Amino acid sequence: MPATAYPALYATAAERQAAGATMNTPAGLAFTGPVHYLSDYTYGSMVSHQLLGFMVIMVGIMSVLMVVRHTRAEEETRRSELVRAAVVGRHAQLAAALILTAAANIALALLLTLSLGSLGIDGVTWAGSLLYGAAHAATGITFAGVAAVTVQITEHSRGASGMGLAVVGAAYLVRAAGDSADSGLSWASPIGWAQQTFAYLDDRWWPLLLNLAAAVVLAGIGFALSLRRDVGAGLRAARRGRPVASRALTTPIGFALRLHRGMLIGFAAGMMVLGMSYGPFLGDVEEMFRDVELFSEAAQMGGATFVDSFITMIMTVLAIVAAIYVVIATLRPRAEENAGRAEPVLATRLSRAGWLASHLTVALAGGSVMILLAGLMLAATGAPTVNESGLFGEIMAASAVYIPALWVTAGLAAALVGWFPRAGALAWLVVVYAGVVGYFGTILQFPEWMNNLSPFGHIPRLPVEDFTWTPLLILTAIAAGLVAVGLYGFRRRDLETK
Repeated sequence: MPATAYPALYATAAERQAAGATMNTPAGLAFTGPVHYLSDYTYGSMVSHQLLGFMVIMVGIMSVLMVVRHTRAEEETRRSELVRAAVVGRHAQLAAALILTAAANIALALLLTLSLGSLGIDGVTWAGSLLYGAAHAATGITFAGVAAVTVQITEHSRGASGMGLAVVGAAYLVRAAGDSADSGLSWASPIGWAQQTFAYLDDRWWPLLLNLAAAVVLAGIGFALSLRRDVGAGLRAARRGRPVASRALTTPIGFALRLHRGMLIGFAAGMMVLGMSYGPFLGDVEEMFRDVELFSEAAQMGGATFVDSFITMIMTVLAIVAAIYVVIATLRPRAEENAGRAEPVLATRLSRAGWLASHLTVALAGGSVMILLAGLMLAATGAPTVNESGLFGEIMAASAVYIPALWVTAGLAAALVGWFPRAGALAWLVVVYAGVVGYFGTILQFPEWMNNLSPFGHIPRLPVEDFTWTPLLILTAIAAGLVAVGLYGFRRRDLETK
C-alpha cells in the first residue's frame, strides 16, 4: 500500500506496535523483512519493512529486462553487427546498457527520495528517504550485473531474461527463508543486503557496498565472458532439435504451444509460489488486522469474516498477476510478426485467422490455468490454518470467477493486434488500472464508477459476496466479441515487419 495510507490505517503508536507484533511470525517475517524493524515500528520503519522487499523485486526485473533489451536482443536481431561494423569497441554495447540501467536506477532513487521525503509523515525522514531510494538503486544495479552474465550464456533474449528473473526470484526466496528463521541466510541475498540498511530505523549505508561490489564483480565477469563467444552466439551451444518434428508441431495449436512453453512454465511456477506465500497468513489474518479500524471497515464488507475479506483482496492481486501473463501471451503474435517469423508460417496453407487464433487459444487457456494454480496453492497452504469447513472450495471458486475478466483483457489486446498493431502496448493500461483500483480502491475509498471501468470490477467478490452468473456471462460475451473483432482486423490488414 502507499506510504500515505499508513497514518490513516495506524493512527496511534499502539496500533503500529500491534501491527508489528502480528508481523512477528515466521510467515509474517518471510512476507516482509527482518525482525529488527519491529523494535521501533514508526511509519518510516513500516514503509521500509513492508515495501522495500517487494519494490526491489520490481526494480530487479526492470534492470534485467533493460540490460537484455540493449544487448542480447540487439544481437538476436542482428542490429549489433551493424553497430560493430563502425568504429565501436567490443565492450561498448554492454557498457552502454549497464550505464543506461544504472542511470535509470539512480533516477528512480532520486524520485523515491523526493516523493517520500516531501510527504511530511512522522518518522519518514529525509535521511531515511535518501537511503531508501539508494537501496532500490543499489539492488537494481546488482541485478543489472546478473543480466550482464546471463546475456553471455544463451543466444536468445528470452532465455537470458528468464535466467536473470530466476535469480531475482531466488534472491527473494533466500531472503524470505533467512528472515523467517531470523538467521544469517538473508545475507546471501542482494535483497537481504538492501533490507539490512534498516532505512528510517538505523540508517546503515554500509550494506549497500555489498550490492555495489557484487555489481562490479558480475559486470567484470560479463565483460570477460563476452570475449569467449562470437557475436550473436552464446557460451552455451543451442540444443540440437529433433531430426523429425513431432506430430503436435504440425498443428497450429501445437506450434503455438511450443512457442509459449517457456513462458507458460515460468509463470505457472511463479503463480504457484505466489499463492503459497499468501496461504500461511490466513490463520493469522484476524489477529493481524482486527485492531486497525480503517482496515477493518474496508475489509469486512457486509459482515464477512476477516479471512473471507482477506481472500477476496488476495485474489484480486493474483488475478492482476495472471493478467500480466495474458497480455504478454496475447501480444506474442505481434512480436512474431514484427520479427518476420510470421511470414514463413503464413506462406503455408495456414490461414491468418487460424494462426492468430492458435496463439489466442494458448493465451486464454493459459490465463485460466494461471489463476486456478494460484488459487489451488492458496487453498492448499491456507485452508489447513483456518478451522472452517468448505474453505478450500470457496478459494477455488473465488479464483475461477476471474477467468472471464482475464479473457476480456486478452480480447482487448487481440483487438489492438488485429487493428492497431503498433498500439498493442496500450493493453497494459488495463492491467495497470485494474491493479491500482482493485488493490487500493477499497482502502482509499475510490468512487464506484472507477471500479466499474475495469473488467475485474464486475467480478463477484467471492467468498464475501454471493455468486451470480450474469456479470460472468456478459464478460465472456464481450471477450468473444473482442476476439472476433481482432481476428477480423488481422485478416484485413497487411503484415508489418521491421
